[in-house]
Amino acid sequence: MITCKRCRVAGRVQGVSYRYATRQKALGLGVCGYARNLEDGSVDVLACGDTEAVNSLCQWLSVGPALARVTHVQCEDHDVIRESDFVIG
Repeated sequence: MITCKRCRVAGRVQGVSYRYATRQKALGLGVCGYARNLEDGSVDVLACGDTEAVNSLCQWLSVGPALARVTHVQCEDHDVIRESDFVIG
């Protein structure tokens, strides 16, 4: 089953390669979508793909790359999109 989730990740997540690491993890799981910085210092992530893969990525978001310090992740269901890549915005 295909599912999409949109997550907002807070903490020290900008300037620590968070979006790049998220893209690498997503591509490894076969998940498409995007990761983009928000003006308030958080990161917005849209993840679409196999339900298990999307859930795995959402769990990983709370850890992120080594230099990140994630304080909060909030995910919600999102309408399914038909993307074929995971982009950094």
